Amino acid sequence: MTVAGRPRRSCLAVPGSSTKMLGKAQGLPADQVFLDLEDAVAPLAKADARKNVVAALNEGDWAGKTRVVRVNDLTTPWTYRDVVDVVEGAGPNLDCVMLPKVQSASHVEWLDLTLTQIERAIGLEPGRIGIEAQIENAAGLVNVDAIAAASARVETIIFGPADFMASINMRSLTVGGLIPGYPGDPYHYVLMRLLMAARMHDRQAIDGPFLQIRDVDGFREAAGRSAALGFDGKWVLHPGQIEAANEVYSPSQEDYDQAELILDAYAHATSEAGGRVGAVMLGDEMIDEASRKMALVVSAKGRAAGMTRTSAFTPPER
Repeated sequence: MTVAGRPRRSCLAVPGSSTKMLGKAQGLPADQVFLDLEDAVAPLAKADARKNVVAALNEGDWAGKTRVVRVNDLTTPWTYRDVVDVVEGAGPNLDCVMLPKVQSASHVEWLDLTLTQIERAIGLEPGRIGIEAQIENAAGLVNVDAIAAASARVETIIFGPADFMASINMRSLTVGGLIPGYPGDPYHYVLMRLLMAARMHDRQAIDGPFLQIRDVDGFREAAGRSAALGFDGKWVLHPGQIEAANEVYSPSQEDYDQAELILDAYAHATSEAGGRVGAVMLGDEMIDEASRKMALVVSAKGRAAGMTRTSAFTPPER
């Protein structure tokens, strides 16, 4: 039950080439902000984007947010310089490095070793900076178990739907939503596969973006599917998606209150004062150890979201 980790209900993408957006993002209510050096930055702008990102991390106010930089993938000529410049320049103000298009455990191992060398060189505690691994093609999906286990630094497994769709020749230009003509959810297997690997190794699972940024109802529908499976959050590409993500990936107040009541009732029932019983009635519901485990999940998500309970448990008279 330690998978809760840092809150990541909403993971806001911010182009490293835009100083305006880097500034605006600091005041938005996203749980996580990732400053992008990859797809959102043109090749000729990448060097300047690195400088922008370092300055934003060092000089900006990111209080309450997980600070992440997405570097370029290991098939490009930019990855090494991305990692070195950003971590040497702003390591104390960086929480994680996101590595896109991860295809094998060796990609994560390379980043782990590189981060360790830089941390030691600049006086940071080795292992302090986490890794977020983005799965965007068939090779990454097939190897996702090894990828999730490749380093203790790995905090999240992320779905990258656009590149994934292209890599398997999926015939659609709609990213993040259902595909007309297909009688089901084309991403269900992929999401479940990523979720199983993440949970097996105690990592968070993050859904990818929904590109129709003005269609907030469509975003809610797409987010609701992965949230129902157990995903911890989703990328947001526009400020208008943040509130929806924070709401969808948080439990309802009713569910949160019920989860806390279950935990209190079960703790009392199994105590000396409660008779040391393993199953007890809570209202019209029988609860036991399995109920406690389910309640822990909902409770952890609620607490991470800053929720407070609105009802208290009263021990029954014996």
